[in-house]
Amino acid sequence: MAKFLTKAIVLLSFVSLFTDIASEMLYPVMPIFLKSIGFSVLLIGVLEGLAEATAGISKGYFGQLSDKIGKRVLFVRWGYTMSAFSKPMMALFFYPVWIFFARTLDRLGKGVRTSARDALLSDESTPETKGKVFGFHRGMDTLGAAIGPFIALVFLFFYPNQYRWLFVIAFVPGIVAISLTWLIKEKKKTIEPVIRERTGFFSFIGYWKIANPQYKMLVIGLLVFALFNSSDVFLLLMVKQQGCSDIQMISLYIFYNLLYALLSFPSGWLADRVGMKSIMVLGLLIFSTVYFLFGFATTLSHFIVLFGLYSFYAAATEGISKAWITNLSNKEHTATAIGFYNSFQSVATLLASSFAGFIWYIINPSALFIISGIGGLIVSIYILGISQVKNS
Repeated sequence: MAKFLTKAIVLLSFVSLFTDIASEMLYPVMPIFLKSIGFSVLLIGVLEGLAEATAGISKGYFGQLSDKIGKRVLFVRWGYTMSAFSKPMMALFFYPVWIFFARTLDRLGKGVRTSARDALLSDESTPETKGKVFGFHRGMDTLGAAIGPFIALVFLFFYPNQYRWLFVIAFVPGIVAISLTWLIKEKKKTIEPVIRERTGFFSFIGYWKIANPQYKMLVIGLLVFALFNSSDVFLLLMVKQQGCSDIQMISLYIFYNLLYALLSFPSGWLADRVGMKSIMVLGLLIFSTVYFLFGFATTLSHFIVLFGLYSFYAAATEGISKAWITNLSNKEHTATAIGFYNSFQSVATLLASSFAGFIWYIINPSALFIISGIGGLIVSIYILGISQVKNS
């Protein structure tokens, strides 16, 4: 085992792998399944918006709570358990209230675990190895995002329209993930608990007052970028609009995630060597290029090249942005710092996707991609001006 990989890092990475197999097995078919049980497009939008908002805001609260009680593994274990059990719940009953509950439970589980998990990864690494650690974890997580849709594709090939059984099958990797969390041990005195005053649901927002200037500058840039970075669903919709089949669309999604997984660790390793800012800026410039070109893509070969490039962008930004944030925060506030960013990023992404849908239908899809490309270019220039500290 590589020196930077501790037992906790490897276990967390496999937990994420199996959880993403379960989640991404359902991601491409979720809208189809919901429509098949009577959900309108409007109701699907409300469901997904509520679920994502729940996950987003709760990341800040549970991140701060993790710092305050000095525990990480507790939140990781419960978060993954909630998400795993939500999968078969959606196959039991088709009542809208029940579906809303199950879907929200899934996203709430993500909110409970995410900030504590990222803080645990930070606790298990050093400023000199953060890029490699977060890159390795992101790679394993994203590998699950490639395996999951592939399983769904094979299953639906042999059993067309049997969406309900996919939710039952997805419970299996979820159980594996839960089991692995019980092998992760809490490090003694990883962080010192602070005074146990009551933690309000939105009290994590107060972290901004004590955060250092470098953290604030980075988070401002990342949140502005999130306002231009709508859901990847719009990329898939563009593929579909240009005449590609469902099989081709899902295959592109698998190809993107597989390449993203393979590139995540090398990107993290390179970030540790040359600086996280350099890799981040490169990733944002690639994002800008991809979105500019997406507005003019018309053939499957175009989309293969663009999704390939898009995987480079994702590998160069997703894990590295969190590694950089943890390098700019004090150890006793790591989960709060990550949670603050995660929460507002989720809100910004929700706004970006709503705005993207508006532009798509009111103007045209090309305008959406061009605007996002411009936004990515502006933010890359801004990030370039941020001072590098602590191996960032």
